[in-house]
Amino acid sequence: MNRYPVWKYAIIVIALLVGAIYTLPNFFGEAPAVQVSSAKATVKVDSATRTRVEQALAAAGIRPEAITLDPNSVKVRLDSTDAQLKAKDAIQKALIPDPGDPTYIVALNLLSGSPQWLTALHAFPMYLGLDLRGGVHFMLQVDMQAALTKKAESLAGDLRSMLREKNIRHGGITRNGQTVEVRLRDQQMLQQTRALVADQFPDLQVAEAAEGSEFKLTATIKPEAARKVQEQALRQNMVTLHNRINELGVAEPVIQQQGLDRIVVQLPGVQDTAKAKDILGRTATLEVRMVDESAEARAAEVGTGPVPFGDEKYMERSGQAVVVRKQVILTGDNLTDAQPGFDNQTQEAAVHLTLDAKGARIFKDITRENVGKRMAILLFEKGKGEVVTAPVIRSEIAGGRVQISGRMTTVEANDTALLLRAGSLAAPMEIIEEYTIGPTLGKDNITKGFHSVAWGFAVICAFMTVYYMLFGLFSALALGVNLLLLVAVLSMLQATLTLPGMAAMALALGMAIDSNVLINERVREELRNGASAQAAITAGYERAWSTIFDSNITTLIAGLALLAFGSGPVRGFAVVHCIGILTSMFSAVFFSRGLVNLWYGRKKKLKTVSIGTVWRPPADAAITKAE
Repeated sequence: MNRYPVWKYAIIVIALLVGAIYTLPNFFGEAPAVQVSSAKATVKVDSATRTRVEQALAAAGIRPEAITLDPNSVKVRLDSTDAQLKAKDAIQKALIPDPGDPTYIVALNLLSGSPQWLTALHAFPMYLGLDLRGGVHFMLQVDMQAALTKKAESLAGDLRSMLREKNIRHGGITRNGQTVEVRLRDQQMLQQTRALVADQFPDLQVAEAAEGSEFKLTATIKPEAARKVQEQALRQNMVTLHNRINELGVAEPVIQQQGLDRIVVQLPGVQDTAKAKDILGRTATLEVRMVDESAEARAAEVGTGPVPFGDEKYMERSGQAVVVRKQVILTGDNLTDAQPGFDNQTQEAAVHLTLDAKGARIFKDITRENVGKRMAILLFEKGKGEVVTAPVIRSEIAGGRVQISGRMTTVEANDTALLLRAGSLAAPMEIIEEYTIGPTLGKDNITKGFHSVAWGFAVICAFMTVYYMLFGLFSALALGVNLLLLVAVLSMLQATLTLPGMAAMALALGMAIDSNVLINERVREELRNGASAQAAITAGYERAWSTIFDSNITTLIAGLALLAFGSGPVRGFAVVHCIGILTSMFSAVFFSRGLVNLWYGRKKKLKTVSIGTVWRPPADAAITKAE
């Protein structure tokens, strides 16, 4: 009656094994480390960087415990702080020959001290949030109206150019806020303009009105197009912020959207608020110049001659020098979009650029006059310029749509498009909230949070064992499994643990034990009603299940609402709360039933169970006087 098949016990064993493996890294603490990240948007951190780091450490006689390559950084874990400082000096000398123009950021950091075999299994500890580790918090407001105004200005310029090309006469084009107004003299010009807007500007919707003898056509951005502009502006700003924050050497920065127009930036471990604000507000500019292909310029590129008068020398990402004219043809203000793609003829990887009306006119004239020559696109950050790409002009390019292709992989095309888009912010941002948490306060928060969970767990286990005897001990073991699985799932998801999350963890213990209380009381009730021990166990679990399921589902709905509509600390609480509910349903019902079945299931002539005092009503309590 009360026996689990082997496969159910196998599930329990696998769950315990996986839970133990992914919980273990949280007990090894942190080890001193050195983190190497890119200081410039055009510099990559890849396997070649890792090799250079390994060679620098070997030359300095330093033996690291581990070297890992992440998508954006190389991390070196060491056994002591002395080795950490020596490793930082050695890596800086190898990777940064010119301290005045650093290409990499070499920062001190802390990494998990878990052994290599756990890391090989991708078992990592939970990240600690700002309130547990200390650092800086910013909330930035993105000016979405400015993004829409910029889009409207671009559309007004494009419309003006298209009307000129189609020889459609008008009385003037003006931008009024986020609308574009076109004045036309007669009905024929009005219809031609409406047809042009419908065909060439799908993001605009138009309305017409008569004003005396003239007509006014008012074009506004469609709601779906406006949402797309706002979403793209928010994404581009987040990408730009991430690129800038890499300079701070922050191990796990939190950059996330909050609401429709806000970005939360949390930098654990950073205490210099002024430097963080300087990095977040940093601007990058884009410039387009012509490449000087004279003999003097070629000599300057290879280092055998001086840079010609009126020229400047910059480096490409590959390390190749390029001599360009000082005259700036276009800037990033003329670039409205950059997307990776493919050449329609050769199917090679390419980058497709979209220019505004002014940029399109300039680009058309320049490309017509310089077919067969090279044009360089440069990115400037902190006064230092680098060549992103220097393609050859193949033909005159009109219409404001430019394609960059040739000797470019798909990855390079994606990177180039990202650099061109993220060179500057898509919309202005304002810091509306900021605060700093010291590392001492973070450590105190960890200690207090750990004590609250530990004492809560101990008291609950003691009470359950005293009140429900052996069944209480089973409940306490199930509660321990629930805590184990909760930490394991958070570690597997690489969730960030915050102080509200620790509060939710303590709350999850109390809510999880409630399911076992329902089961134990149901078993007691069956025993009071005269059921046999085996039947009471079966009925107790089966009849309590519906109540447990309903109560957990309603609580989960509340948690999902907090997760969907909450922000900041509320979301941190909601994540742990929801995961705790799911793990408690497994541990309180499935796991505890497995323990009960394992202990009592093989006893055929079971008369009593250890579940504490079963209060039975007096024998005559159910007898009523019959008349």
